Amino acid sequence: MYLYNLTLQRSQGIVAAIHGNFSGSKLQEIVVSRGKVLELFRHDPNTGKIFPVLSTEVFGVVRSLMPFRLTGGTKDYVVAGSDSGRIVILEYLPSKNSFERVHQETFGKSGCRRIVPGQYLAVDPKGRAVMIGAVEKQKLVYILNRDAQARLTISSPLEAHKSNTLVYHMVGVDVGFENPTFACLEIDYEEADADPSGEAALKTQQLLTYYELDLGLNHVIRKHHEYLEEHANFLISVPGGHDGPSGVLVCSENYITYVNLGDQPVIRCPIPRRRCDLDDPERGMIFVCSATHKTKSMFFFLAQTEQGDIFKITLETDEDMVTEIRLKYFDTVPVAASMCVLKSGFLFVAAEYGNHHLYQIAHLGDDDGERMFSSANPLEEGDTFHFSPRELKNLVMVDEMDSLSPIITAQSADLANEDTPQLYTLCGRGPRSTLRVLRHGLEVSEMAVSELPGNPNAVWTVKKHTDDDFDAYIIVSFMNATLVLSIGETVEEVTDSGFLGTTPTISSSQLGDDALVQIYPEGIRHIRSDKRVNEWKTPGKKNIVKCAVNQRQVVIALTGGELVYFEMDPTGQLNEYTERKEMSSSVVCMALGRVPAGELRSRFLAVGLSDNTVRIISLDPNDCLSPLSMQALPAPPESLCIIEMGGSEAKEETGEAASSGGIYLNIGLQNGVLLRTVLDTVTGDLSDTRTRYLGSRPVKLFRISMQGSEAVLAMSSRTWLSYTYQSRFHLTPLSYETLEYASGFASEQCPEGIVAISTNTLRILALEKLGAVFNQVAWPLQYTPRKFVIHPESNNLIIIETDHNAYTEETKQLRKQHMAEELIEAADEDERELAAEMAAQFLNEDRPETIFGAPKAGLGMWASVVRIINPITGENLEKIALDQNEAAHSVALVKFSSRPDDTFVIVGIAKDLVLNPRSVGGGELLTYQVTENGTKLELLHKTPVEDIPGAIASFQGRVLIGIGKYLRIYDLGKKKLLRKCENKHIPHFILSIHTMGHRVVVGDVQESFHFLRYRRPENQLIVFCDDTNPRWITCSCMLDYNTVAGADKFGNVSVIRLPSEVSDDVDEDPTGNKALWDRGVLNGASQKADVVASFHIGEVITSLQKATLIPGGSESLVYTTLSGGIGMLVPFTSHEDQDFFQHLEMYMRQEYPSLCGRDHLAFRSYYFPVKNVLDGDLCEMFNSMESSKQKSIAEELEDRSANEVSKKLEDIRTRYAF
Repeated sequence: MYLYNLTLQRSQGIVAAIHGNFSGSKLQEIVVSRGKVLELFRHDPNTGKIFPVLSTEVFGVVRSLMPFRLTGGTKDYVVAGSDSGRIVILEYLPSKNSFERVHQETFGKSGCRRIVPGQYLAVDPKGRAVMIGAVEKQKLVYILNRDAQARLTISSPLEAHKSNTLVYHMVGVDVGFENPTFACLEIDYEEADADPSGEAALKTQQLLTYYELDLGLNHVIRKHHEYLEEHANFLISVPGGHDGPSGVLVCSENYITYVNLGDQPVIRCPIPRRRCDLDDPERGMIFVCSATHKTKSMFFFLAQTEQGDIFKITLETDEDMVTEIRLKYFDTVPVAASMCVLKSGFLFVAAEYGNHHLYQIAHLGDDDGERMFSSANPLEEGDTFHFSPRELKNLVMVDEMDSLSPIITAQSADLANEDTPQLYTLCGRGPRSTLRVLRHGLEVSEMAVSELPGNPNAVWTVKKHTDDDFDAYIIVSFMNATLVLSIGETVEEVTDSGFLGTTPTISSSQLGDDALVQIYPEGIRHIRSDKRVNEWKTPGKKNIVKCAVNQRQVVIALTGGELVYFEMDPTGQLNEYTERKEMSSSVVCMALGRVPAGELRSRFLAVGLSDNTVRIISLDPNDCLSPLSMQALPAPPESLCIIEMGGSEAKEETGEAASSGGIYLNIGLQNGVLLRTVLDTVTGDLSDTRTRYLGSRPVKLFRISMQGSEAVLAMSSRTWLSYTYQSRFHLTPLSYETLEYASGFASEQCPEGIVAISTNTLRILALEKLGAVFNQVAWPLQYTPRKFVIHPESNNLIIIETDHNAYTEETKQLRKQHMAEELIEAADEDERELAAEMAAQFLNEDRPETIFGAPKAGLGMWASVVRIINPITGENLEKIALDQNEAAHSVALVKFSSRPDDTFVIVGIAKDLVLNPRSVGGGELLTYQVTENGTKLELLHKTPVEDIPGAIASFQGRVLIGIGKYLRIYDLGKKKLLRKCENKHIPHFILSIHTMGHRVVVGDVQESFHFLRYRRPENQLIVFCDDTNPRWITCSCMLDYNTVAGADKFGNVSVIRLPSEVSDDVDEDPTGNKALWDRGVLNGASQKADVVASFHIGEVITSLQKATLIPGGSESLVYTTLSGGIGMLVPFTSHEDQDFFQHLEMYMRQEYPSLCGRDHLAFRSYYFPVKNVLDGDLCEMFNSMESSKQKSIAEELEDRSANEVSKKLEDIRTRYAF
């Protein structure tokens, strides 16, 4: 069995984000690392939104990113630290829209190791040197410079190693043009390591160490170190030279400290706490991330605490000596992994979990009445300032980037009866978690919907002059009339446009620079800009049936298949070509391409005939109306569209030149299939046809513009958009109801919209998130969701949610009450009334936890709910809160043979669970009966057990439950569940149970899969086979009776199969007196399973399911990852395909080395050698390579053409997914 790995959606969690001018222009850009993917976003100053420009796989783990710019340069480079044992410097090339490796220097082994650098990066603010460090011992400094051709050069590494030292963080200190200096947070563990009593470990203090690179002597010295009082977690570099006092801010637990070399005194300021906080009072407060904003005259820092509160930090100076640190509460946003302040006054927040946000900094918060906290204020040691968090005041949210990260689990099912299954994912953490319903398609935002007097059959938009940015009229055609609407502040009917209103219209468009043309059954009406009208009437009894128009040409087909061709002369007059052309059968559809820039006409006319053919006809004056080529079709054509795709416009900002794309003929057939064929620009030949089934209705095609280039809207029972995005073709459905006719639409409010008709309504739509694979509907949840089951009769979801370190609602109210009483008691006699008022206010205020976060209750505190939700409407049908410290771990729907008509839900909970050191106060199985057609749960009874119920599965009219490491069968009793059978031979902890017939497959938390057989007569569960490799299973899925797929917590996925000679008819020794060496192999079962396939995905996989994602598609193994990625493993159906892709992958490995310097084969074999899985992500990079390389690879592959290779890549994708 060979599998092919396809990514449907790249991961969405952000590990690190940096900003700068990477394309060398004045535009603000952001580069983010999503683990194994690098992305570049550009900020659009007009709309304020950020949009993706480039997303590329690096086939390695990007651990750290830094921007740097050589002194006096205008362009930022990206330095990346990864798991490749190499430092890589990347440059973004706007002309190719790609990252290119400028330098790659090897310094160590690959892999994320303790002493190999790559974890930390620090850059000298003047761009002269970069330091790359490991968690322990090793630090290397590289000097950066430019050569005579102004190219970037890099020196050999200079060592700054120190053994027995752990590093927490490092930054480049801004020292102006003195020797570059780096500050590191370190701890020396030598004494602690040697002392067995553990006293030295408690006394060890953290160090702040300065390393100086002596440019004259070309080596690094450890210049200075000082001990820190608190435990610090990160450093912020303070601007120096002419811009500020230099030095660093040390962020530590409860304090922020300013430190600098020389005779500067250390200045400390406590981190303010929230007033009346429900958090555990013993818990320290730390800053988790920061961003610096620097202009010529001032600078400030924004630092965020772990509760999400942002403080603006400023330094007061007196002749280069810092005298005080000032903190001011700024705003509260979701906790971030990285923050970037853009020069244009925007704040990008890459959230740790959930959606990422872009805020505009509306005010700097200087005079907003918030209290200023200063290090100069006298405070007792251990005391701190207090503030009250509030809604956003200084920030305004302008953009939100969807992120599914973290996906806890997911299932694919068609609960909405839409033919295409939806993906139901549980995402997020704590109060900001959601149930998200994903559908394949582009999100459509509805700008306006208005009713029309009847059912229209077509709609067009026209401009008054070619140079206008926006459309002037919307023309709507009915069965017997035409309505003209003018576009302004509102859309209203006009009568003086020159259009004939008493007839239906076949087509209306703009002609020449400023004229309009209306084509109706009896003739052509040419409306000049001064409202003069020229008419051309049809001869005799003939009518116009079809037409094709562009800026300078009009072609019409009369009844009986006669073609008449008009071309515009320099005076703007339409002239009929002398001859007419008779077609062999009646014309069904026609299309003209746009007139290419600098030419007078489009050379080709495409005509679809009722004899199932498409013909290309020349419009060149030398051989006008002579046929050039023909293509036979499998069904009658419905519509045609000639379009140029893959080209790009010239962009002033980045200095990119325009590039021309290919000309494509899109053919929509009456059976719902869309064909895309390449039209040769010289000969008019048709070649390289791609097909896609779109829906059950005939396909109508419309040309619109998207992001400055042309795109095709294809309408069948669903509407699809075919467009190029980041130099790749996309064909994506719109998640919207069926439309009948459409046209492009441009107005001030909506520069790139679509105007469409559906029954008797006119709709104006906009597509904003191009390139997205899924659109989503999110329903909010209360705690982190863990697992869910689908109730088959009602299609409702039953979800269990559990949070550690959290209060239940009940405990929270009690704690609030308790704190209010303490407030009143602590007050003096004369302040009692004031205290009582404050207490009442505190009890009444309700801070929404989705914004301000949930209070941290302390370790060993758990809160859980069981919820029934309707996934289509988002309605909560039932919500059962469990007691404090009851943590729901597992859930299953079960039918018992003693009560076959009833459905039961069993929820496994752990009581008083402490994670480290692990202890549990026992577990409990709650048995609920599902009542009222899947909308209510009724508690039957509780069954106490001695450990955590980790997995539950229905089995032969009873239920299999994994309790700790015991596998048991229970049956339904009157007062509790009754234990019927047990197996004690699973090594650690049961995580998953799958059953089929008499066979049971159990996934262990550490030791992979165990195959058991239940023997009814002896009432025994017997392990007859297990795996030879340890695997830390996170999720699994049974593929067939002998095969199971599993994923582990290190990001590997493997398929395990029982060999044909394995027998499940084995005896266990009931007496226990069999000799030890007879018992089995490697302490386990006597038979071992085979590994069929193994592959390293590179992200923790949280769900696996065998599913089909498109109607009529084949089954594949769909997985979701913790960081929000969705992908699939698809089986090869033929040996030729597998052979072809294996060779393609081999050539791609040579021709397309990883950006971060990691070897592709080694990356995909991180923990186990890759076996029988081909990497589709690497193969698909073929499409984004230069055409010369594509050609050479394609010729190596059995003399194919590059088009054939990309067609095969597209075919395997569309056969299983999108």
